Amino acid sequence: QVQLVESGGGLVQPGGSLRLSCAASGSIRIIYVMGWYRQAPGKQRELVANIGIGGSTNYADSVKERFTISRDNAKNTVYLQMSSLKPEDTAVYYCNMNIGGVIYWGQGTQATVSS
Repeated sequence: QVQLVESGGGLVQPGGSLRLSCAASGSIRIIYVMGWYRQAPGKQRELVANIGIGGSTNYADSVKERFTISRDNAKNTVYLQMSSLKPEDTAVYYCNMNIGGVIYWGQGTQATVSS
């Protein structure tokens, strides 16, 4: 059984930074794509960024040049460095991984940007 555990959310002022982490544990042979989604109150869940097994990345237009996704394959972990945060970045952030062809989700971590 595979489990994704997220950490790193919190409250930050506009212009600040947060770093999210998500570690996968359990029976893991290969992780194809790792990513982050977010869901703000009253809105649909949306893709923030993802990273392929070879390191190729994809970002939502709203976070380009502010957020950076990275992965550590040895640790089965994906990171999201969020900088220059805006109030509109406030959301629950969910980790997502394609592990051996099966999609798994983390439990979500709240990131709140407010003065």
